[in-house]
Amino acid sequence: MANYKPDLSCQNKFIPINFSEQILPGTFEYALCYIVENKLDLSGFDAWYNNDKTGAAAYPPTVMLKIILLGYAHGFIRSRRIAKACENNILFMSVSGDIQPHYTSIAGFVAKMHEQIEPLFTQVLMVCDEEGLIGRNMFAIDGCKLKSNASKEWSGTFDELGRKKAKLERASKRIIERHQSQDGLGEELITQDLKQKEKLDKSADKITEFLATHEEKTGSKGKPVKSNITDPDSAKMTTSKGTIQGYNGIAINDDKHQIILQAQAWGSLRC
Repeated sequence: MANYKPDLSCQNKFIPINFSEQILPGTFEYALCYIVENKLDLSGFDAWYNNDKTGAAAYPPTVMLKIILLGYAHGFIRSRRIAKACENNILFMSVSGDIQPHYTSIAGFVAKMHEQIEPLFTQVLMVCDEEGLIGRNMFAIDGCKLKSNASKEWSGTFDELGRKKAKLERASKRIIERHQSQDGLGEELITQDLKQKEKLDKSADKITEFLATHEEKTGSKGKPVKSNITDPDSAKMTTSKGTIQGYNGIAINDDKHQIILQAQAWGSLRC
């Protein structure tokens, strides 16, 4: 019989690590670290972190940008997964310098710093152009449907939403009428009905507030189109897997090295 050395890939082992040696030239993470640290103007972040005299030390914007972009490149779109990778993945630990931000800090950075982050993509394209990675000869346009974090049940024209609100109010009223006509209802049933009524009232109030604070959208032919209460910028779209509430993602890339030059998410079917 053959005699092979044992596979110890599932065994834990304590080893000394030099983080700088883990980021190898020619890799994505090497280019990412070099560009973020040497090519991007991050002065726009300094005004946000005005904490040199008071407050706790903040995570450097360079570190936050590197781990977030590295996470996206590996398909980690949730802040919890990126935070976990900074704790147990050698590559993420090396890129971050063994800084392990909490997932709420990562999510807050993405949500609050969008105005500072967006111009950086233009700077990256300028770096690509300097390195001769953009050919400027042929451009390709492609798109895909992106599902939003919003239920399509909350979509409709203003007229449809108004009818939905009236229906919710009628259902809430029927609960009260039933209680008034049946005084002998049990305590458990009363509690359940009151919870249902509260839910219906909240939904009706949500529609009322939306209709009062938003203007109805119209299509290319001037007719009203559906709006979504949770995500007003999104739209109902038909895909190969059914109808979704989401966006039409459009990207333009250069043919030389497939560099993405522009990307937008539209809440319509235009492209």
